[in-house]
Amino acid sequence: QVQLVESGGGLVHTGDSLRLSCAASGDTFRNYAMGWFRQAAGKERDFVACITRSDGMTYYSDSVKGRFTMSGDNAKNTVYLQMNSLKPEDTADYYCAADNKDWCDPLTATWGLGTRVTVSS
Repeated sequence: QVQLVESGGGLVHTGDSLRLSCAASGDTFRNYAMGWFRQAAGKERDFVACITRSDGMTYYSDSVKGRFTMSGDNAKNTVYLQMNSLKPEDTADYYCAADNKDWCDPLTATWGLGTRVTVSS
């Protein structure tokens, strides 16, 4: 079973960039659909991005499309979320997810503990 550890969160200003990392251990992340979700205070956990298991296609939520980019490094067994042009509404706890199906299903995924991103206006 894969284990996930996120890092890279912090406090930034509107328009800044951050790169989140999700280090996988116990298995190679290429064996999973890998994704990012986020949860703002008092709200449900929302989908951000997912790389599918079968063909490595990447999908994004409409709210981050064009600003966020998800990628992976096989040698480091790590996936990343590059976040540009950050907005206060991006403030949330960000969670990495791994699913042994072809899609990032929040009902069946394995989760990391999350990393907090705060964007001040």
